[in-house]
Amino acid sequence: MPFEKSVLIDGHGHLMGRLAATVAKELLQGQEVVVVRCEGINQSGSFYRNKLKYLAYLRLRCNVRPSHGPIHFRAPSRMLYRVVRGMIPHKTKRGMQAMERLKVFEGCPPPFDTKKKMVVPQALRVNRLKPGRKYCTIGRLAHEVGWKYQDVVATLEEKRKSKGKAYHADKLAAAKLKNKALANKAKDLAPVTSALEQYGF
Repeated sequence: MPFEKSVLIDGHGHLMGRLAATVAKELLQGQEVVVVRCEGINQSGSFYRNKLKYLAYLRLRCNVRPSHGPIHFRAPSRMLYRVVRGMIPHKTKRGMQAMERLKVFEGCPPPFDTKKKMVVPQALRVNRLKPGRKYCTIGRLAHEVGWKYQDVVATLEEKRKSKGKAYHADKLAAAKLKNKALANKAKDLAPVTSALEQYGF
């Protein structure tokens, strides 16, 4: 991936571990990464199996003082954050700086809702998981183990999508009008167009 100021990734439909590995590599190379729609990230294996694994993880705690860890993140974005953290030497200065370059969100909050998002082809479930294999979304998994905002995020996503649909329709209408105006004035603008073409416009 070429170096950019910030890379915006749409997490929906990606496999958790593969996405985390790519993100971790980019962070260590100095790239800022933002991952949105974390609730749509997939994990291979059935929902039941993944839930059992997560419930087993929830039982792990420090008997002396549970606040010492492990800290059990319930939100999908924090689940991804923790997986990425496991792939980075986060206790060193370099690792700490790398983790500061990562931002993760459920849904798609402003200002990222109007920006172009990328996918990671080598981490997409449709490219990596054999058809017919079982998988689950971490949004559902998080909801079942204590994440309280599934409905809130779903409502906000519906609003964002309807707003985006209206914007796209307006954009298409404006482009249509512009093309129509250019076609109507093509004869009048012919001398100007030919002059501009000489200079490579």
